[in-house]
Amino acid sequence: MQNLLLAVDRFSTWIGKFFAWSVVGLTLLISWEVFSRYALNQPHGWVLDAQIMLYGTLFMFAGAYTLSKAGHVRGDVLYGFFKPRTQATIDLVLYILFFLPGIVAMTWAGWAYFNDSLAIREQTFNADPLPVYPFKFVIPFAGAVLLLQGLVEIVRCVICLREGEWPSREQDVEEVDVDKLKELMHVKDADIEALDKLVVKEGGK
Repeated sequence: MQNLLLAVDRFSTWIGKFFAWSVVGLTLLISWEVFSRYALNQPHGWVLDAQIMLYGTLFMFAGAYTLSKAGHVRGDVLYGFFKPRTQATIDLVLYILFFLPGIVAMTWAGWAYFNDSLAIREQTFNADPLPVYPFKFVIPFAGAVLLLQGLVEIVRCVICLREGEWPSREQDVEEVDVDKLKELMHVKDADIEALDKLVVKEGGK
């Protein structure tokens, strides 16, 4: 079971990192359009629509990645003091009451929007139209990936309720743990205090 949970974590991570490259495309597109508009006096009507689509794609596919890293905003002021089983109970209730209905509805509606758009070959409304239906496919696709990751998180809650501790998850970028860093570098608080005094002393000269 743990291997399956980690496999889904890795999938969500891969999806998130793959679509994160849209930032590069977005940056290049905006830079090129600014140059073309102001230096060459040749603006393009389709660029704004393309920017919105790229940013929307980036935003949508960040959801499952962030959830796999437990990176979504949470009220840690109280939550962090609870025991793991209490945390798992709260998470499980919230997943069932809010997450599942919302994500299932988004995925279902997104699929309907995509099919309607595909049926009429929907395009943007400007002088240089772009097809909209590929972008609308992002909604059900990202929703399905997020739903899969959410189911994994629900399983993690059940495991925590049963075993009393949270199962491990895929690690990626982490914030710096100052205490761990000091331990690895063999730095003691007394050494830091002595260095601070030296800096103050040298600065006073």
